[in-house]
Amino acid sequence: MYLIARCLAPAALLVATGILGAAEPGTPVELGSRRELFVDRFLIESLDGAELFLHEPRDSGPVIAFDKPWEGLFCGYTTIIRDGDTLRMYYRGLPEARADGSEAETTCYAESTDGLTWTKPNLGLFEVKGTRDNNVILADAAPVTHNFCPFLDGNPAADPEQRYKAVGGTATSGLIGYVSADGLRWTKLRDEPVFKDTDWVFDSQNVPFWSEAEGCYVLYYRRAVDGIRAIARSTSADFVTWTEPVQMIYSDTESGRPSQHLYTNQTHAYFRAPHIYLATAARFMPGRQVINEEQAAAIGVHPSYFHDTSDAVLLTSRGGDRYDRTFLGSLIRPGIGLKNWVSRTNYPALNIVQTGPTEMSLYVQQDYGQPTAHLQRYAMRLDGIASVRAPFEGGELVTRPITFDGNRLSLNFATSAAGGIRVEIQDVEGQPIPGFALDDCVEVIGNEIERDVQWNTGPDVSSLAGKPVKLRFVMNDCDLFALRFHP
Repeated sequence: MYLIARCLAPAALLVATGILGAAEPGTPVELGSRRELFVDRFLIESLDGAELFLHEPRDSGPVIAFDKPWEGLFCGYTTIIRDGDTLRMYYRGLPEARADGSEAETTCYAESTDGLTWTKPNLGLFEVKGTRDNNVILADAAPVTHNFCPFLDGNPAADPEQRYKAVGGTATSGLIGYVSADGLRWTKLRDEPVFKDTDWVFDSQNVPFWSEAEGCYVLYYRRAVDGIRAIARSTSADFVTWTEPVQMIYSDTESGRPSQHLYTNQTHAYFRAPHIYLATAARFMPGRQVINEEQAAAIGVHPSYFHDTSDAVLLTSRGGDRYDRTFLGSLIRPGIGLKNWVSRTNYPALNIVQTGPTEMSLYVQQDYGQPTAHLQRYAMRLDGIASVRAPFEGGELVTRPITFDGNRLSLNFATSAAGGIRVEIQDVEGQPIPGFALDDCVEVIGNEIERDVQWNTGPDVSSLAGKPVKLRFVMNDCDLFALRFHP
């Protein structure tokens, strides 16, 4: 039995203003001064000659090897959390193939200041494999250590002693809650599970976080449909009492049954636009075997782990029970070499994090079931997971009616030397507003994370703040990643 745990912000209000899902027909999207990414068609009324384009993250090499005696071939379900200047990594340690929830599983920890170089501190918290000289932060806690998934609680009312929270467990145990003040020393929130469900559930990484946009805790977890690995969702005001779960709906099937198995969901609020949830999911293709037994033996993969393939895909959500599958192709393809074509490799870690002034990183588990198991880093520009792309021949984007707060429009964009962007501000009927017509706009050329658009009179758009308008972008040979009105 689930009790009602309402989010603090009423869903109807969030939908009406366009913060949660699509705004009601005829109602302008209230952008305020929040950043919008072009990862879906949320802002788009029309595209002519331009397209939504999914960018391929740049392979930046391995960052950490799972080479300790308590880590090994079956490390997985990794989470990356930024806490101030420190990046914290959590992952399952499992050196041998065992049943889900076995006592052999531990939760391991590493940290970094730049996201490139990681260290495994000797914490001395648990004895594992005959030593306390290790980086284990949770042991002897089966089945929680099978899929322990932590987050840094952004709830302004959260107890400082519980600023970190986590869940872990299996269908038999339910999801057990854990809390921590420092992210290293964890205690069980209570003996009873904080969340239960039945049938084929939980045997994956189950992802909770505090939603700033919805004003509550959300949980995205494994719940299969018709034998297909799928995702369900529940919400809570207190992390203990949860709403009746709902099956997520996928835009490509318009049902709760995804078009392919989604092994992990890795849904998280994007750190520069927390009303947009990015799901860097693992797509699993059971029985799609690439390598034979002789090749498997040559790379040292466990005999049970080369009969399937997997890669990474992108889903997005703006709250509620719907995922947008704007891009059906892969976000990250398996790399060159047989090691990348075994079962359960290429699974993304949870959370995209900033790792430089203009860069963010996504981490991906590789060489699963092999002695060379490790985590690989993939880099992207800030906001650069997708864009509206215009070819050299040119293209146009017109937004839906919007209202905004602020006095200048800033773009994250990249053009070629020959390309550019011009912006026209229109009324809701599509007529240019005097002073902000296309011919009044100073062409935007270059490659910047943030640059103000200017017209002949300058960048000031404060005279239009609060009024319903449309934005028309006329572009060629360029990418438009994001926009924001600044106060």
